[in-house]
Amino acid sequence: NIAPAASICVLWLRHWRLSTTGAFYTMLFFNFFKTLIGKPVVVELKNDLELAGVLQSVDQYLNLKLDGVSVVHAEQHPQLLSVKNCFIRGSTVRYVQVPRDEVDTELLQEAARTAAAAGGGR
Repeated sequence: NIAPAASICVLWLRHWRLSTTGAFYTMLFFNFFKTLIGKPVVVELKNDLELAGVLQSVDQYLNLKLDGVSVVHAEQHPQLLSVKNCFIRGSTVRYVQVPRDEVDTELLQEAARTAAAAGGGR
């Protein structure tokens, strides 16, 4: 069950990439997404296309590979019905929705506190 409340806004990450502490936040998200490999996710792209599938891999640029892909609003994109796996360039991602029970909020909050204490949240 994918919960919209557990969505991770990747656009927010782009802001941090421009700062001097961006490397920390990129690694934070990269490590977070690595823990989701093998789990179902829904990826919303900047062109409003939403793809559901199982996350197979992620790289340091937050490019994603999905298997078992289905289009969330298939009636709007019938040309994509035959797509079963795909590679998504990280710069085209707007949101990634993850299963609520897969999000370790304590771990994310602790990482944010550590970054803030080290001056990474400026």
